[in-house]
Amino acid sequence: MRPLGKTRRTVRTVLAAVCGAALAVLAPAPAGAHGDPHWRLTDTGTPSVRFRGLSAVDRHTAWVSGTGGTVLRTTDGGANWRNVSPPGASDLQFRDIEAFDARRAVVLAIGEGESSRVYRTEDGGATWTESFRNTDARAFYDCLTFFDRRHGLAMSDPVDGKFRILSTSDGGRSWKVLPDRGMPAAQEGEAGFAASGQCLVSSGPKDVWLATGGAAHARVLHSADRGLTWTAAGTPVPAGDPARGVFALAFRDRVHGLAVGGDYRADQPSPQAAATTGDAGRSWRPAAGPPPAYRSGVTWLPHSRTTALAVGPTGTDLTTDAGRTWRTLDTGSYDTVDCAPDLGCWAAGEQGRVARLEG
Repeated sequence: MRPLGKTRRTVRTVLAAVCGAALAVLAPAPAGAHGDPHWRLTDTGTPSVRFRGLSAVDRHTAWVSGTGGTVLRTTDGGANWRNVSPPGASDLQFRDIEAFDARRAVVLAIGEGESSRVYRTEDGGATWTESFRNTDARAFYDCLTFFDRRHGLAMSDPVDGKFRILSTSDGGRSWKVLPDRGMPAAQEGEAGFAASGQCLVSSGPKDVWLATGGAAHARVLHSADRGLTWTAAGTPVPAGDPARGVFALAFRDRVHGLAVGGDYRADQPSPQAAATTGDAGRSWRPAAGPPPAYRSGVTWLPHSRTTALAVGPTGTDLTTDAGRTWRTLDTGSYDTVDCAPDLGCWAAGEQGRVARLEG
């Protein structure tokens, strides 16, 4: 039942207060001012692990996944991290993780053939079940996303000239490959980037977007029916090279989205590393003031129409105008970023780095 009268005004007041508090945390303050927003590094005890998978549940609970088959979980805001890695997974590369709460999560391992796998836990990582193992040597799975606690998708680089989509309707317990009749043909050399777990993202009950690179044009593909049919749109993000393209997407609703990427090689410039859409991804505009370098992860601040964070190996950038302009907030190295509904924002990356935003 929709709120009416005084109740509607109360809802607007509460949301305005939440958004105001969010902007107070993230808005740049004068240099040296007390309460500057910053990442607070936590001690994960895993300096050799690179975390590219991250799922923020709330300010207290987050999951990360990375190299060496590693999965960590915190339930106390990062004061302590518990190693909850699936047994026997040390040879795997976990690049994406989607958590529903402190106990339930689904993690994706990437790679050719049987290296691509999906594991699921219902007890906080005490036990895991392998729910999918890729048996097609031509497939290479990059990212996964969930629309709700039951319905989700994973994507593979093109097989037979089209991106392959894997679907679940039971929370990741079982998976099936969707037919590719509604998938447009891939460009020569086109693929996804398994850099941050954000090359496949969803918003609402049915909309999902897929980011690409490595070809003549960096594209974003959109489906409004949970992956059955897709349309493709070009972006202004640099492409034309296997190391360049769109690496991450974020949508605050089914219409407004952000794309970040560039060239992941440290010695190469990324002059146009971000773009925006206001029509569900049918068209993309370059950012007027883009991030200064390649960015691999991006997230909207919950309850805000204009504020988002982007991260990469050379720093974190903030936008307060819905992606039109960005300014550097931090110069630490992070690969992925995620914010929870209660405004708990987390970032993760190389050398076991996991941080929570404070300010």
